[in-house]
Amino acid sequence: MTTTKLAPLVKATPARKGAKKVAPAPKPAPAKQVAPAKQVAPAPKPAPAKKAALSVPPAPKRPTVGPYAKEPKFLDEQRVLLIEERIVCQGQAEDLRAEADSLAQEREPGDVQFDAEGGEGGTAAVDRERDLALSAQAQAAVEEIDDALGRITRKTYGTCERCYQSVPKARLRALPYARLCVACKSGGLSRR
Repeated sequence: MTTTKLAPLVKATPARKGAKKVAPAPKPAPAKQVAPAKQVAPAPKPAPAKKAALSVPPAPKRPTVGPYAKEPKFLDEQRVLLIEERIVCQGQAEDLRAEADSLAQEREPGDVQFDAEGGEGGTAAVDRERDLALSAQAQAAVEEIDDALGRITRKTYGTCERCYQSVPKARLRALPYARLCVACKSGGLSRR
């Protein structure tokens, strides 16, 4: 802890004859100047760590043209399959939606059926929910088919959307709107 000198608080009185004059307190000496510290060279940067043996390979590049772009016969066959599948799925979606709507209209809001088959009156509600869910799945399939038709038009049909490898023709014939190859599809849950 540093201490500082404080000037005494003395009331100035007029000087008397014959009194000795006191010399004022000497001013403190200026502080010694410290020489600037030598600049120390920065420590060398550590060498970058070597990549681990299990490094992630670089992401494959997305091809601009699909593997079957030069096979118009195969693409035409797939287009026909997709259009046929779209007609079926669209019809299912509309039929299931209409059935769900008719179930809702048949049942009055406060109408509850208490019988052996109905339990607590949930049969019609369960059927309606099932029909709505199936209708939504069919509509999602229609959207997938539309996307596949767009890929045929853009000449990118048949390329896996994850690894960018070609999807085998056998898989495309079985599921013409497949987005992933078998290896990527079996690797986890994802879109078709």
